[in-house]
Amino acid sequence: MRAEATTRAMLGHRHRVKSGDKMDELLVEVLRGGAVESRHPGSAVVVDADGTMLFAAGDAERPVFTRSTVKALLALPLVESGAADRLGLDDQELALACASHVGLPEHASVAAGMLAKAGQSPDCLECGTHWPTARDGQLALASRNQRPSALHNNCSGKHAGFVCLACDSGDTVSGYVQPEHPAMRRTTAAVSEITGAAMDERNRAIDGCGIPTYAIALRSLATGFARFGSGSGLSADRAAACARLRAAVVANPALVAGPGRFDTVLMQQYGGAVFSKMGAEGVHVLALPEFGLGIAVKCADGASRAAEVAAASLAARYLAASDVLEGLVRPVLRNWAGTEVGGIRPAGGLAR
Repeated sequence: MRAEATTRAMLGHRHRVKSGDKMDELLVEVLRGGAVESRHPGSAVVVDADGTMLFAAGDAERPVFTRSTVKALLALPLVESGAADRLGLDDQELALACASHVGLPEHASVAAGMLAKAGQSPDCLECGTHWPTARDGQLALASRNQRPSALHNNCSGKHAGFVCLACDSGDTVSGYVQPEHPAMRRTTAAVSEITGAAMDERNRAIDGCGIPTYAIALRSLATGFARFGSGSGLSADRAAACARLRAAVVANPALVAGPGRFDTVLMQQYGGAVFSKMGAEGVHVLALPEFGLGIAVKCADGASRAAEVAAASLAARYLAASDVLEGLVRPVLRNWAGTEVGGIRPAGGLAR
């Protein structure tokens, strides 16, 4: 405790960090031994389907780029329109449409199957190519002397979903990533409607996979997932589409991320009691269907490790206690020899 107190004094222990005209708050601390080595500021909110806040740290109205957190919302038109049924997409394929996967062979195979049902090949994907983020995926390709394709992109399932929607509607597939493409207009409209946030050229940028991404208030993002989880305030068709996507994800959590990844581990443990989705640059969302709540986190420094701990600490206020959840709230840090060297913990308002 003395070492930690000394570190706090050296660094100047502040729970609020200036960010533009508003203030982020300290969300997460990283320990080495008993001393605080790093701090992660940001904002976090818990809201109901009406947008009423049950908890807030930092700036709830801060615009954040949603990044991959909204993949399940982008998949809603695929289900609502009947395209998923007409093309015969199964639960694995719908789960992959919501995924940020790690590029294992099973991930690439499911994405290829989605495209085949739409009469397309992987060449139509406009997400770009990168090596699998999972080492097992890299080794699987290397062992066959193969290079990655767009199927191994962590967003290939989402993109395959866009292709399926375009093909079912009779639209040209080429250029589906552009904001004005009919498939992209429909999916963007679904996100705007469920979050209540305007999405146009004023708050638009380009995501890592090439599609538009929009900066909206953190509170709006959380509200969208409260509605996604509960169906509250949605039409019967949209609520049914939300429920179907949640069921597909619950049945196939390993497709949504991968072995050992936060989203997969949390949903494997709690099933339909939670929907979890990470996004790049320290954004994370949760839906808690049984409570009708949505959670959204944004770490100011873009650290995913901090966003995960913050999200887990808020989920722990509602979900049944478990060793798995405690391990996500307070992860242990080990060096390459396996020796425990520290940990990560919620801080500030999240610690109380």
